[in-house]
Amino acid sequence: MAKTWGTATSKNDETGRVIIFRYVNEFDAGFDRATQPVRAIIVWKYKGINGMPLPKERERMDAMEDFLGPVVEAGGFSTLALVSTGEDLREWIYYGRSEEEFLSRLNQALGAQPPFPIEIHIAEDPKWSNYQEFVDGLR
Repeated sequence: MAKTWGTATSKNDETGRVIIFRYVNEFDAGFDRATQPVRAIIVWKYKGINGMPLPKERERMDAMEDFLGPVVEAGGFSTLALVSTGEDLREWIYYGRSEEEFLSRLNQALGAQPPFPIEIHIAEDPKWSNYQEFVDGLR
């Protein structure tokens, strides 16, 4: 349901390390966030250089996103709203219709792949507060 994507960066002035964000900055007309009240955060921890993943690991992260997206987003079931990379961590924040169905679709999408080193944290977030706090904090 994403219409356009934006990017933003955050820099730690003490370390010089950067976090890169990719986020939906405009949704399709008529898109109703309330239809996707469940937030799923997929976390991939890594050891990189200056907080960024090494090229091979980044390629694997991108591949996982490519496997996952078409399955979990099919039929408007969920929306990838925010991705952050930096400080040895990549997080994908999806909003979906239900926890059980999201996990089922995730397993369907990734089941045939070698295991990915991810953690999944799911919670109710009907107001998309996690996403909204990020957007409200942009300058």
